[in-house]
Amino acid sequence: MDINIKIPDDVLYIIDILENNNFEAYAVGGCVRDSLSGKEPHDWDICTSALPEQTMKCFESHHIIETGLKHGTVTLMLNHEPFEITTYRVDGKYKDNRRPENVKFVSVLKRDLARRDFTVNAMAYNPKTGLIDYYGGRQDLTERKIKCVGNADKRFNEDALRIMRALRFASVFGFSIEAGTSESMRKNKKLLHNIAAERIAVEFNKLILGDGANDILSKHQEIITEIIPELIFSADINAAPKDLVIRLALLFDDYEKAKKALSRLKYDNDTSRAAAQLVLYYGEEIKPERTHIKRWLNKIGEERFRQLIPIKKPDAEILNLLNEIIENKQCFLLKDLAVNGSDLIEEKIASRVQIGVVLNKLLDMVINDEAENNKNILLEIARKQI
Repeated sequence: MDINIKIPDDVLYIIDILENNNFEAYAVGGCVRDSLSGKEPHDWDICTSALPEQTMKCFESHHIIETGLKHGTVTLMLNHEPFEITTYRVDGKYKDNRRPENVKFVSVLKRDLARRDFTVNAMAYNPKTGLIDYYGGRQDLTERKIKCVGNADKRFNEDALRIMRALRFASVFGFSIEAGTSESMRKNKKLLHNIAAERIAVEFNKLILGDGANDILSKHQEIITEIIPELIFSADINAAPKDLVIRLALLFDDYEKAKKALSRLKYDNDTSRAAAQLVLYYGEEIKPERTHIKRWLNKIGEERFRQLIPIKKPDAEILNLLNEIIENKQCFLLKDLAVNGSDLIEEKIASRVQIGVVLNKLLDMVINDEAENNKNILLEIARKQI
């Protein structure tokens, strides 16, 4: 069956220029995989038999960024968009189970595709030749399966991050992981300790935000807990919104453990603090009462409270009351109180030392619906109580 992939005009232009100069050129990798899956590719990468200097010669009248020449990559700017053009290559010895020490340029596409991670990422296409699929990527795509190109142990020893990438792809695409590949991942899981924490976190984030997160987490706990032993797997991740903070929080049952794990994985402070805060509070009750909700808002703010709601799975009345409070701009924070410290001093109601106590007492009364958030009313209450 013929394959017809719709390639953007800029990509066709690049392929045509290279072919007109007697070089091979193909769209390769994720863009081919996504196109065959009926998805819109985010990026289009091109591989070619042309050496980097030959590629630059072909496009000498264009803006070229020479950032990846050591590995054979030239970045071409077309219509303000970057396109990576990479020479066919094979990798040298890998160091630290992550990156090759060097690469060797080759003239045969098959050798270039042989070094890639998974079969679904090892396909190439151009309109004249059609689909190039030496390693069964199209069949694995049809069968919704992640499988290593060639020997799985070799692939994971070359780059241990591929273990996390396999989990991520399976979760995001809703695929299974081929038995031999899965076994190799378990066997080589300790290699993940050689990978930078930031890189682990990037793949883990995409994994837990995928539609297949529950399935992958449950089937591959042994691998994931090798690097994040603090995790629990009892929550229904897929039922939660695709909010990173919420889904991270659901994977912990202890505040200190969450803080420790997220710090070790180099999460930014905002994400780490937010997820740990949800872990701290999701054991507490949320009542469908206006005053109770305003107290929650005072304690953790609207954004965090909205993230807490789907974790607690309360009734719709809580969300309705929350929306009403926000829409009506009801006061639950000091900054929204109708009086401030300057007002109290100006009216000679409180000294600077007393301001905080008085304002917090007034705020409590407003939250409890014991006083209207009105400047004159609040000043009068403050006068009587001082």
